[in-house]
Amino acid sequence: MAPGLAAKPFFDDKNRAFWNLQTAGWAGYFLLRTLSGFANGLTLAFLVPVAVSTATGYSLTLVLGALYRDLIRRKPIATWTGSIAGMLTAAGIYSLIDAWIFNTIQRPGEGFQISLFLGTIFLDFVVIGAWSALYYAINFFLVVEQQADQLRALESQASSAQLAMLRYQLNPHFLFNTLNSISTLVLLKQTERANAMLSRLSSFMRYTLVNEPLGQVTIEQEIETLKLYLEIEKMRFEERLRPIFEVDPIVLKARLPSLLLQPLVENAIKYAVTPLEEGADIIISARLVVDRVRITVADTGPGLNEKRSGPIQSTGVGLANIRDRLAQAYGQDHEFDAKARAGGGFEVLIEIPYQTEEQPREAA
Repeated sequence: MAPGLAAKPFFDDKNRAFWNLQTAGWAGYFLLRTLSGFANGLTLAFLVPVAVSTATGYSLTLVLGALYRDLIRRKPIATWTGSIAGMLTAAGIYSLIDAWIFNTIQRPGEGFQISLFLGTIFLDFVVIGAWSALYYAINFFLVVEQQADQLRALESQASSAQLAMLRYQLNPHFLFNTLNSISTLVLLKQTERANAMLSRLSSFMRYTLVNEPLGQVTIEQEIETLKLYLEIEKMRFEERLRPIFEVDPIVLKARLPSLLLQPLVENAIKYAVTPLEEGADIIISARLVVDRVRITVADTGPGLNEKRSGPIQSTGVGLANIRDRLAQAYGQDHEFDAKARAGGGFEVLIEIPYQTEEQPREAA
């Protein structure tokens, strides 16, 4: 669409919309009265009282519009009483002018008769009443639309607040453990390792602070962040931590909520690598299944044995955090499953829609 020609909502400018509807409505009234007169065999002289009647109605409804704009903000009793009084007054004035014009043009020289007024009052009251009903209907519709927009905005803000809360609930144990490891390296005068660890921690924390907490990143970005995180942890666990990435290149540009996988890898380190002297493998895989991205984070740790069955049910905010973030981001259009692996260890599976552009968020 050419610049400047973008479509705008009709009621985006209420003042312009009022004048457009007012002019179009009374032009339609004039046209219908004219066609009706010609259909009944009236002459061109009939156009004069019709034109005066249209101009009168146009002017009176402008006054009513100003009155209604004030009344619509008042209490219901005042709105109803004032509106009915305004309609009756406008209809009375309208009928008097219609009757006087008809008497002057169609019956020149004769006196004004009350029967002419009574003959026009019903039609004019119906016209004024219909205009008033339409005025209030449109304005109440706009009020409802405005309230609906405000409700959607509030729901979006509430959803954003919840997402931000979930995003910032990353397990602080990682930070504490890393700082403790750096402190230990400094005490042991292993300054090079301490400096390297501090530098990687700084890069990781910069990413978590700079990256939009409610936004999405590509799987490629998420994997790079995981590698940065694992490099920090590998300085603590050395050869006991063995990360393995199995990522199909076709899904590298697919998007997902930022730092979605970090808590899963952290859980795997806590419950698979830490308790075993020989450590464990952590396998992060991502592949395309039809039109969906299937992501798994698995480990070769002790799995759901008796010693681990307790902690696995209370992994802090880890698994619950992931469930909530997926629900906020995708509603029902996702899968999340955490289970023991057949060959030992533990596995978390996530399946989400394949999207290569960040999707607008809606309240789930």
